[in-house]
Amino acid sequence: MFRSLSSLNYRIWFAGALVSNVGTWMQRTAQDWIVLTELSDHDAVALGITTALQLGPQLLLVPISGLIADRFDRRRTLMVTQVAMGVLGLALGLIVLSGLAQLWIVYVFALLLGIASAIDAPVRQTFVAELVSGANVSNAVALNSASFNAARTIGPAVAGLLVAVIGAGWVFLLNAASFAAVVVSLLFIRRSALVVLARAPRAKGQLLAGFRYVRGRPDLMILFVIVFIIGTFGFNYQIFVSTMSTSVFGLDSAGFGLLTSVMAVGSVAGALLSASRDKPRVRLVFLACAGFGVSALAASVSPTLALFAVALMFIGFAGQVLMTTANGTVQTTTDQRMRGRVMALYMAIFMGGTPLGAPLLGAVANTFGARWGLGVAALAGFVAFAAGVVYLVRWRGMRVQLGARGRLRPRLVFGASGEETLTGALSLAEIGRGAESPAAREEELEGDFALDETEARRA
Repeated sequence: MFRSLSSLNYRIWFAGALVSNVGTWMQRTAQDWIVLTELSDHDAVALGITTALQLGPQLLLVPISGLIADRFDRRRTLMVTQVAMGVLGLALGLIVLSGLAQLWIVYVFALLLGIASAIDAPVRQTFVAELVSGANVSNAVALNSASFNAARTIGPAVAGLLVAVIGAGWVFLLNAASFAAVVVSLLFIRRSALVVLARAPRAKGQLLAGFRYVRGRPDLMILFVIVFIIGTFGFNYQIFVSTMSTSVFGLDSAGFGLLTSVMAVGSVAGALLSASRDKPRVRLVFLACAGFGVSALAASVSPTLALFAVALMFIGFAGQVLMTTANGTVQTTTDQRMRGRVMALYMAIFMGGTPLGAPLLGAVANTFGARWGLGVAALAGFVAFAAGVVYLVRWRGMRVQLGARGRLRPRLVFGASGEETLTGALSLAEIGRGAESPAAREEELEGDFALDETEARRA
């Protein structure tokens, strides 16, 4: 499960990233809290706009940020982006402490931070492959997710307490200081031990090459579709956790931070489960979509705070399994020279969809109540699961039939036609185990659904 930590460079990076991630989650919690309770009258739309401004650049800058990740030294680029985000956190903290903070100022800083993050994200994602050998990339991706969500367990809880005791401004300053951990780790990484990856050469049409590459990969296309659906309408955690905390259960900032941490416990468990696997399997993405939908639906109707907290853990678990598996599949099956642009597009779809979904979910919460926002997230999970089933039927040669062995029940049959015998059938509970052809049925039934690039192009 922790085999990537055998690399000294990865251990150094992991430690620095963990400290920085804690600070980032502290700032996110403090920022959401002051927007919702101090700079507006519990306006979920204002919170949605803040989120949209912070994540929107992921979508708008995708061609440029991806090319930067493929063309330039990733270690040096990360030093620049991390310093920039630290300076922004410092400036916002000083403004809040001075009493000059206004909603429009938070909007401006959210946008600037979003621009820096848009460049940082694909570089950071692809930099992992330089820290570990190729066989450990998917494990390193999963451990990064575990680190990120361990920080989400610690950061919001600490931020909730600090906001109540010393105020949000000091939380922003602490986050600014946390970026020093990443910069120091980048300075101590042994450059001679970095894995040399192929870089994109100078050529015409590089900005659009990533789009063309993904368009020719049906396996990547379905992952991008699912990530867009869930990222846009399901992963707006800050919207439905904050609105449920304040308007339904009447919690203060400490309670809000604690609920966010409870969700992160499930996320850490999901990331560790993904890390324990030798390679990512696409079937988990589809099954996690269904699990996410069921968990969000349960949270939306939870009558008590305790039941709501339990449902949040399952939401975090399913969501993290989905995203870690999708991320690992994209990274390990993409050509090295295209990885930065593909990951930029992936992050843009994941994070960039939020500007569309966050204000919409905020409006739904304002108009119909916080529980309906969670209802939208549940619907997103079910729609994404259905999209996965369509992919399995269309591209992986699966057919659904009714078979009788003592009783009627839905069964999945692999093959080019619906006339395949029932000896190769599966129950719908095993829907994630598609097969690309009858000859590959035995391998697929064993659960090995991870695709390499050659298989993907043949699909």
